[in-house]
Amino acid sequence: MKIRKEDALDYHSRGRKGKIEVVTTKPCDTQRDLSLAYSPGVAEPCREIHKNPEDVFKYTAKGNLVAVISNGTAVLGLGDIGAEAGKPVMEGKGVLFKTFADIDVFDIELNSKDVDEIIRTCEVLEPTFGGINLEDIKGPECFYIEEALKKKLNIPVFHDDQHGTAIISGAALLNAIELSGKDIKKIKVVYNGAGASGIACAKFHISLGVNPKNIIMCDTTGVIYKGREERMNEFKELMAAETDARTLEDAIKGADVFVGLSGADLVSQDMVRSMAKNPIIFAMANPDPEISYEDAVAAREDVIMATGRSDYPNQVNNVLGFPFIFRGALDVHAKAINEEMKRAAAYALAQLAKEEVPDGVKRAYGVKEMSFGRDYIIPKPFDPRVLTWVAPAVAKAAMETGVARTLIHDFDQYAHDLDLRMGRSQVVMTPIYYKAHNVPKKIVFPEGDQWRIIKAARLSVDEGIAKPILVGEKEDIERIAHEHNCELEGIDIVTPRKYQHIENYIDEYHNLRRRKGVTRNTAKQRLTRIRNYFGSMMVHMGDADGMISGYTAAYPETIRPALEIIGKDPQYKRVSALYILSFGNKSFFLTDTAVNINPDPETLSDIALQAANFVTYFDIKPRVAMLSYSNFGSAKGDSPSKMIKATEIVRNKMPSLMIDGEMQADTAVVPEIIDEAFPFSTLQGQANILIFPDLDAANIAYKLLVRLGHAKAIGPVLLGLQKPVHILQRGCEVNEILDMVAIAVVDAQPNKFKLR
Repeated sequence: MKIRKEDALDYHSRGRKGKIEVVTTKPCDTQRDLSLAYSPGVAEPCREIHKNPEDVFKYTAKGNLVAVISNGTAVLGLGDIGAEAGKPVMEGKGVLFKTFADIDVFDIELNSKDVDEIIRTCEVLEPTFGGINLEDIKGPECFYIEEALKKKLNIPVFHDDQHGTAIISGAALLNAIELSGKDIKKIKVVYNGAGASGIACAKFHISLGVNPKNIIMCDTTGVIYKGREERMNEFKELMAAETDARTLEDAIKGADVFVGLSGADLVSQDMVRSMAKNPIIFAMANPDPEISYEDAVAAREDVIMATGRSDYPNQVNNVLGFPFIFRGALDVHAKAINEEMKRAAAYALAQLAKEEVPDGVKRAYGVKEMSFGRDYIIPKPFDPRVLTWVAPAVAKAAMETGVARTLIHDFDQYAHDLDLRMGRSQVVMTPIYYKAHNVPKKIVFPEGDQWRIIKAARLSVDEGIAKPILVGEKEDIERIAHEHNCELEGIDIVTPRKYQHIENYIDEYHNLRRRKGVTRNTAKQRLTRIRNYFGSMMVHMGDADGMISGYTAAYPETIRPALEIIGKDPQYKRVSALYILSFGNKSFFLTDTAVNINPDPETLSDIALQAANFVTYFDIKPRVAMLSYSNFGSAKGDSPSKMIKATEIVRNKMPSLMIDGEMQADTAVVPEIIDEAFPFSTLQGQANILIFPDLDAANIAYKLLVRLGHAKAIGPVLLGLQKPVHILQRGCEVNEILDMVAIAVVDAQPNKFKLR
């Protein structure tokens, strides 16, 4: 994936600046609300906390609030850039905490390099937070700061730069050792890189069973050996080995394991060949590892390889650790994150990698098979099971070691509650992008001379999700791209009247429509002058796999050519349009929002089936609610009647689909209403597909939710055609176009999953 400077700057600056905001969790709409939130009502929880300080977790956000604290002295690969320059990274850390574990974060950047001052600042902040994540503080200061805070504070303190990589690599090491048939107590391990991560990895691996006498650590000077005086400190001194080796090349001979936390291209193929049988290589320098995956596996067929990169097997990614470790620690109000909790996280990750991988995870990563072995020794970052394995393991370890203030009595229920908390659809587009990336398709854009279309095409190439085709005058497209500093490499440009197959297209369209009043001359005019006809014809003829249009045109201008040329999927009588609406950690699929004005029961059944099949692309189990103003016969009328009939038709066609109706909208989205008032309903949990009785209701609902409910909208997605054609909202943003590209690509893939 190629990230351009202007794209990164635009991402951080557009709209509300930065990446985070604070939102209220209680109503503040009336004078009574304000009196409860502040004076005089707020005095009551204050009194309770004064009587019992532990009640701070009951009445405030402390139990779900983490401070990400940095002084900007060791930011990513940028080094000492200062507190303010490091703030975007700390905000990003907050985004990961929230996205993966629903943990709230205040990022705090300290303009200080004074160790004692940083320690004292964190100390006085303790009442505010449930935990502290130290980030991007250079060594050896980071060691002093963390150790001091762990002694002084009664909340978890975790330096992710040290322990995150250590825990994830520890999980990978456990499994790699098992696969290689080695004994952890006997393996020889070489570490290259003696910074915070390198030393933390070595210490943690020792806690897992590695014999410290079998460790050699190297830094930029060479081997850290007993008696070395150059560039030493007390932390390196602890890792000094009794050895005659003086270089990395010397140290790695006969080694069972290499752990790299240093820089690019420091390990050669000859060095790999000098290692012991079934060598384990964790080359984790980013973005370029100590040795490339290709070179390592070319040097040795028996190598077990991990890197820090997502484009190779076995990615050691810190996001597999810190959000879930803090989740477990916070949920038992832990006083610390101790070694036992870290080991519990590593063992949980190692064990999870041995479990059968759900089909949804395989589909998300675009593979047919994924199972424990040399290319799969740690779970994937977007495996939703990581949360429900790691957080409970950490919480249980906290309880067993006496650092938990509160107890979890039912861990099965706790895991279930974690799933409900995350909503699981919060990253609804993630599996779509993965699938698109694995099997890119040719997508044609009839509005190819629009700037945002060109930009989205560029990004689709950079992200490797599509092969875009822009339709328009080549000179115009090149001029607009140049004006916006956008490269066109990897993007095809087609001018209809000059297209090499235009005569074949005209003949084919004429054959398709000659009994509908279309002459060959009319066919020529439409295909050379109306780009949606040309784009639809590219899809029909197989020169494109899908089409996206509508940025400047009304819906009918896109739908009509697609229906005439591509036609409906034979299993349906109608096409429909669907919107995806995301609200933080929940997503809903609303249909039909754009096509069918007053659908009859048969059409409604098609709409429901199309939506249910579409939702499976996202690895989400469809739960369909047929909406009306009536709840299960509570009122009569045309709307309830046709929704009941449509439900019966769907059940006959697809008995396995979870669907019920007619029901009111709040019944569909508030499970407690069904549980209490309609326990006979076959709808279990919150509906995620909402089928409306007519276009008025659907269109009004989605637009109100977008404007007043601040939902993120993706769509409209056109369903029911033989091949993918999707519609854009007029004037939509580049990222919205890119989402539609990913959907169109997956829609065009031959192995897409469909309900039966």
